Amino acid sequence: MYMTLHKPMLLSLCIALAACQSGADIEPGNQAAPSLSIKASTPLEAESAQLISETGFWRDASQLVVRPDSRGLQILDVQGAVIGDFKGRFEGLDHRIGAQGMLIATLDSKRQQAMLIGIDSQHRWSQPLYIPRTSFAIEGLCLYRDAARNSFLFLVGEEGIGEQWLVASDMRPLATPQRVRGLSLPPESGYCQVEDQTGELIVNEEGVGLWRYAAAAEAPLVRQPVDIVQPFGGIAEAAAGMALVPGGLLALDPEAGALHLYGQDADTWRSHSVIPLEGFDEPEQISARLTERGLELLLTDERGAHTARLDWQPPAPTSTPVIPMLPAQVQTDPVPHLGDAADDPAIWVNASDRARSRVLGTDKKGGLGVYDLSSKQLQYLPVGRLNNVDVRTGFVLGGKRVDLAVASNRDHNSLHLFAIDPASGQLSDIGQIATPITDIYGLCMFKDREGAIHAITNDKNGTFLQYRLDGTGGSPRGELVRQFKVGSQPEGCVADDRTQRLFVGEEDEAVWTLDARGDAPAKLEKVIGVGGPLHDDVEGLALYQGEKADYLVISSQGNDSYLVLDATAPYAVRGAFRVGLNAELGIDGASETDGLEVTSANLGGIWSRGMVVVQDGRKRMPEGAQNYKYLPWAAVADALGLD
Repeated sequence: MYMTLHKPMLLSLCIALAACQSGADIEPGNQAAPSLSIKASTPLEAESAQLISETGFWRDASQLVVRPDSRGLQILDVQGAVIGDFKGRFEGLDHRIGAQGMLIATLDSKRQQAMLIGIDSQHRWSQPLYIPRTSFAIEGLCLYRDAARNSFLFLVGEEGIGEQWLVASDMRPLATPQRVRGLSLPPESGYCQVEDQTGELIVNEEGVGLWRYAAAAEAPLVRQPVDIVQPFGGIAEAAAGMALVPGGLLALDPEAGALHLYGQDADTWRSHSVIPLEGFDEPEQISARLTERGLELLLTDERGAHTARLDWQPPAPTSTPVIPMLPAQVQTDPVPHLGDAADDPAIWVNASDRARSRVLGTDKKGGLGVYDLSSKQLQYLPVGRLNNVDVRTGFVLGGKRVDLAVASNRDHNSLHLFAIDPASGQLSDIGQIATPITDIYGLCMFKDREGAIHAITNDKNGTFLQYRLDGTGGSPRGELVRQFKVGSQPEGCVADDRTQRLFVGEEDEAVWTLDARGDAPAKLEKVIGVGGPLHDDVEGLALYQGEKADYLVISSQGNDSYLVLDATAPYAVRGAFRVGLNAELGIDGASETDGLEVTSANLGGIWSRGMVVVQDGRKRMPEGAQNYKYLPWAAVADALGLD
C-alpha cells in the first residue's frame, strides 16, 4: 500500500533511486541543447492550450484552447480563426482524437465538476458528460486511452487525492461514468499527462519533482521518480506542466524558467538537456506535437500561449507486442473478506443440466463460495482458510456415488473434502484428512485409469504429497502413495486424466510435468521456464481439453496475463491474453491472478465452447472485496487462433 511521506523523508528515500533514473546522472551541459524558436511575438490569449494531434481528423484544425472568460472552449485553425466553440467557464484541458471526432476533458469552473464533451468532423458538439462531483477540489486532469480503446479520465486533487474514471468506449462517451479507483498522489500536484502507447502516467509534485505511475486500470498503485529537485535530481526549483510524445518527455520548471527534455531508455527516463526560457513569465503549461522537422510547442505562461518550434526528435521507443485484452463477461459476487482473500476456482459440470453447473472459489480468509454461471453466490461454507480447490466426479462415499471437491485447509494443514450432489450441485462438508505438511498451499486432483481419485497437495518448501482417496467406509480416508519435491515454492498444479500427466508450477522458476500415477517415478521434465513470455510468479494452472487439441493455461502473474501452451510436448507457446474491463457491462478486468480454471464442456449460450474462470487480485470499478471473472473460451480461441 502506498503511504504519503513528508517531504524531507521522501527526498532522502529517493536519493538512490533518483540518481539512477533521473536527470541527476547526466550532465545536460555535456550535450548540445536543441534550439527553441518562438514563432509569434504576440501570445494567444488563453488559460490553457493544446496542439491538436495530426491524425487526419480536421486537417484544418490546429489548436484547442480554453479562453479566460465565458468564451469557453475553442478550436482554432492554422491561421488562428475559430472553427468550433462551446460557451462556458472552464479550467484545464486534455483531448484524444479518433477516426470520427475528438473527446475533450476540462473542468467546469461554475459547477466544479470535470466534464467530457465530444465534437465530430462536422463541428457538432455532443451533450456534455459530467463526472460526479468529487469530495476534493480538482487541480488537474488528463485523459488516457488503453489498447482496448477504453478512455479514462484522471483527476488530480488537493492534498494527494486523485481518482481514475472510465468515461468512454471506442471514443463513445458512456451514459454513466464509472469510477475505477482512488489514487494516492503527491500532495502538491496540479498537472498530469499519459502516454497511451506505454500506459505511463506522469504527475508533478511542485516542490519535489516528477513521478510516473502505470495508468492501466488494473495496474498497482506504485510510483517511481522521473526527476526530482536539486541537489538530488536535475530540476532547479519546481516541477509543473509536462507533455509526452513518443520517446520523449518535456517538463517545465516555472520558477527557474527552464524546459527539461527527457528521452526514454527502455523503461527509464534519462535527462537529455535543459533549455532556458528567456522572456517567459513563469510558464506552467506545455503541449507538444511531433513533426518530421522536430516538435511544435505551445508554451502557456501568465500572458497566454506562445507558439514555438524545437529542433529535437526523440528516438522512437521500441515497440512491444500487444497482448490481446479480452473483456470479462461475468463477475461473481465478492468474497466475504477484504484484502487478499479470493484465491483459486474450480468448475463443476452438471452432467444432467450443464446450464446449472457451478463455480467453486476459495476464500483463503474463511471458506468456500459456490456460484452459478450468472455469478450469483449460492452457498458459502465458512470452514476455514481454504487455499486451492479442485473437483472430480464419481467418488464412492459409503455406497453412494457423489462428485467430490477437495481443498487445502491452511488452518489445519489438511485436505478438506466436500461431496457435491450430482443432480443439484449442492455441496456438503464430509470431513478432513490430516497431512504432515507444516504450511499447506496448493492442491489439485487426479483420476487414474482404474477410477481411483487422488489429491495432490504441496508445502511452501517445495514438497508434494499424493494421496489416494477412499470413501467406501462412509468417511473419507487418504493413503499417501507418493512424495516428491521441487527446488523452491510451488502452488498451482493440474492433472491430465486422459494422458495421466501432472503439471506443477514452481513460482519463480518453471512449470514442470511428470507422470501422474501414484506408483510412477517422479521424474520432472521442464515445460517452460520463467523468462520470455512467462513472468513470475507462476500461479494457477489449468487444462483445456478440446476435440482437436489440448492446451495448458498458466497464470503469468508478473505481467497480469494468461499464457496458453500446447499441453503435449514440445509444449509450443500459442500466445497470451489478458482479461480486461467490459465498459458496456461495467465489469472491471482481472489482474494479479492467483488461481484459474478452464473447461471445454458446452455449458450453453456464450459458454458453448467452454469457459475460463480467473481470480481477480485487484477489484476495481468500484473498489471492493476480490471476486472471480468469467470469460468465454471462444474469445480466447478466436484471439489466439486456437483449434
